[in-house]
Amino acid sequence: MLELTRRMNPSRNCFARVAGAYMDEEGFDNGTFNIHFGKLGQTDTKKNLELAKAIPFAKTNEELKEYKFPKGAERQQSMWPLLTALKKAEVKEDALLSILYEIIGESYHTDSEYSIFVFYGSYDVPVKGTDKEWMEGSEEVYDFLICAVSPLIGEYEPGRPKFGFLFPAFIDRSSDDDYIFIFNADPENVQEDVMKKILGM
Repeated sequence: MLELTRRMNPSRNCFARVAGAYMDEEGFDNGTFNIHFGKLGQTDTKKNLELAKAIPFAKTNEELKEYKFPKGAERQQSMWPLLTALKKAEVKEDALLSILYEIIGESYHTDSEYSIFVFYGSYDVPVKGTDKEWMEGSEEVYDFLICAVSPLIGEYEPGRPKFGFLFPAFIDRSSDDDYIFIFNADPENVQEDVMKKILGM
């Protein structure tokens, strides 16, 4: 995860696009956006990078845990097909995003307004030699989504994320779309209903 988050800064930015929705406490959106990451101003770029980075940079096996999608027909009942389609579309398809916002809105529990931000990024995974030194070229391109669900601390101003995910999982320096990393800021009070929707439980 440290390797991945090193590409989440203004000088080495791995994100191509960010989309989002602003939700009321009942789970209905009060406005959406979808923009190329490069069109953000300097301040907004920094804020968005910090928001996205909070998910993979969370405490592994505590706040951020690995979950496996079911196999076969059961997988189609999970959010795997939607997330795969969103990744393939590089979050440019607003219709797919609307489905995601609706699912989260129906199952995310809160008593305050919140935001849902979805980031699309790509990372050229560098080749490591047998001597552990970095080599030129890449082993693969890891295309991924980060979703951050945050309380609003001002008008259209998200605070620190309370829930989110990274899909597909980044395991052993490689993409694994059988798995997803799910983030809960409070491991003692997880968002079970959203997680069941994601995993098709």
